[in-house]
Amino acid sequence: HGQMPPTELEDVMNAFYDRKFDILLATNIIESGIDIPTVNTMIIHRADMFGLAALYQLRGRVGRSNVRGYAYLTFDQRKPLNADAQRRLDVMKTLDSLGAGFTLASHDLDIRGAGNLVGEEQTGHIKEVGIELYQQMLEEAVAEVQLAEELGVDPATGELRAKPDDDWVPVLNTGFPVYIPEDYVEALDVRLGLYRRVGILREAGEIDSFLAEVEDRFGPPPEPALNLLQTVAFKIKARAARVEKLDVGPKGVVVGFREDRFAKPDKLISWIRANSQVMSIRPDQRLVFKRKIETDEERKKAIVSLLDNLEKLAR
Repeated sequence: HGQMPPTELEDVMNAFYDRKFDILLATNIIESGIDIPTVNTMIIHRADMFGLAALYQLRGRVGRSNVRGYAYLTFDQRKPLNADAQRRLDVMKTLDSLGAGFTLASHDLDIRGAGNLVGEEQTGHIKEVGIELYQQMLEEAVAEVQLAEELGVDPATGELRAKPDDDWVPVLNTGFPVYIPEDYVEALDVRLGLYRRVGILREAGEIDSFLAEVEDRFGPPPEPALNLLQTVAFKIKARAARVEKLDVGPKGVVVGFREDRFAKPDKLISWIRANSQVMSIRPDQRLVFKRKIETDEERKKAIVSLLDNLEKLAR
């Protein structure tokens, strides 16, 4: 274990390597850097307490020669496994080939989720923030580096040519689930492929075609998958109205415009004045639409109504 003096650790491992004893009881300190070809059996106690990467590394300590290796993953039968632990153990049963590192990473991303790339939080789930936005931001980052190389500038200085005004993606915090459920599309690689395709949808006709294809391949989509496509439709409307951010809460909707500018400010001001009982502009240039919203259906209706009106005003 990690609290042993280094010399004692070395003595124990050397003795085990020289087969002076047959069983080594250890913590997960052995998960990397240990290569003992004669070891062919490992028992991992309470495997449900380990992460997927740690389990994969631990299992890699056995079967390192021409002797068949065995790894037994145990858990306490008196305590029910939580969903993530069960999924980790199920994944470990399927990763039985060489070079499974990328597959492992994909499963780990799917189970633990990625960081929230669109807000201040350090944690979150990619299915909640939308993998299409992640793909877009990744493409932007790569494009910035390529542009820096072409111009001979250091990307770290920030002295880069401004991106085209149409190269942005609205951020919509709708409050309802937007993802493709595992029980609808079970294969992870297929599911990620669908997310990538959703990320490049730019027109209403493309959304309809994509929905028809998905329904033909997998059957009627569940509510979260329909919400995902509807959110893409919302983003198309939001771009047309130059809405960069939209937050929906139980008391209404807050709208932020691209660079705090609206295409037809005079029309916007007239509209707000005509609806002053439910609408106002905050000091930070955010438009506030006051309305009691309790259900997902009410959220969708409020978003559609607001974006439709803003899109008409922006023309």
